[in-house]
Amino acid sequence: MAVIEVDEENFQIEIERAFLKKDIVIVKFGSEYCEPCHALECELEELEEELKNLSILMVDTDESPSLAEQFGIYQLPTMVIYRDRDTIIRTIEGVMLAPDIQEIIQS
Repeated sequence: MAVIEVDEENFQIEIERAFLKKDIVIVKFGSEYCEPCHALECELEELEEELKNLSILMVDTDESPSLAEQFGIYQLPTMVIYRDRDTIIRTIEGVMLAPDIQEIIQS
């Protein structure tokens, strides 16, 4: 899985880079100690195999609490799905299956 780990220092640079390469960007907020976060990673791996125009950025909220605060993240895991730099398709709290995420992206 070509996931890019981001933090408070490199977030802006990495999200801009992601949009230069891909059409859809998912920013996943999680924690090393969050079991549902690991389940979501498996779903995102499956999704990435299906959608070649997808880039995934991961934020560890323990390491980057100000990013979580900036995005209003209160539950883990949470995904913010972007169609382009200025368009958020949806913010999803909790685990969601890959086909359901794909349906949201393609709608």
